[in-house]
Amino acid sequence: MKVESDKMTNNQNGSEEKFFGAHVSAAGGVDQAPIRAKQIGATAFALFTKNQRQWGGKPLDEQTIRAFKLHCQQLGFSAQHILPHDSYLINLGAPEQDKLAKSRQAFIEEMRRCQQLGLHLLNFHPGSHLKQISEAQCLATIAESINQAHQAVPEVIAVIENTAGQGSNLGWRFEHLAEIIEQVDDKSRVGVCLDTCHTFAAGYDLRTPVACEETFAQFEKMVGMHYLRAMHINDSKSKLGSRVDRHHSLGQGEIGWACFEYIAKDPRFNGIPLILETIDPDLWPKEIETLKRFHRGDTFLE
Repeated sequence: MKVESDKMTNNQNGSEEKFFGAHVSAAGGVDQAPIRAKQIGATAFALFTKNQRQWGGKPLDEQTIRAFKLHCQQLGFSAQHILPHDSYLINLGAPEQDKLAKSRQAFIEEMRRCQQLGLHLLNFHPGSHLKQISEAQCLATIAESINQAHQAVPEVIAVIENTAGQGSNLGWRFEHLAEIIEQVDDKSRVGVCLDTCHTFAAGYDLRTPVACEETFAQFEKMVGMHYLRAMHINDSKSKLGSRVDRHHSLGQGEIGWACFEYIAKDPRFNGIPLILETIDPDLWPKEIETLKRFHRGDTFLE
């Protein structure tokens, strides 16, 4: 059943624009990320605010924070089109209490870093039960982790990324996302990032416009498009329903160009960051330009 809320979010923000970008490197400091995004023709971008494979991170210094905000302002990037991602080590549904406590504290720190940078979104993978607790217990634990983070840090929105369903990872079914959101107290501060590769690998077809219509109709029914805060735009090396997370460059995988043309032209995806995580950064400028052309009305030709 679709999640209902008295505080409905609106992914489109009244915008008629599309905001395309990529997950760019923050090497040398987070203030370098907007510069790199501009260089590839992006109007949105994603980044890690610290090393994604470590629990802790060097605190953000005031000079870097000021430089990041200045570069974003000068280069035309607004906070609603910037999508930070948390550490890969965090498991907000961890069955072991010590690992859960460590994950929750790390997630709160990630939220604080977003707040320091003036950002409103934090993208994260929901969590894994590790075959030690039930799916329902794990989903409830994830929701409680979000609630605790909301209580510790104001304003920042927890953006749940759907997964491909590898191993014991949850979030690959739309029902999982709905169940987490239903148990979050402040529904104005929770949303979803749909990854096209993950969606396809989880068994939701995206290869044709008709398939896209059906898949997004299912998302609307189970979760609600008003919770869609961002998307990762990736083709898939793995087949439909494989539950194997392997990204590919646009048009070179199992999904194909029709999906990405559909997203670029459908106004339901206006106003949110549409982020490439495709495998060849050298192709990002071309991929972004192709998506922009689709949005302007062009049709893909082989």
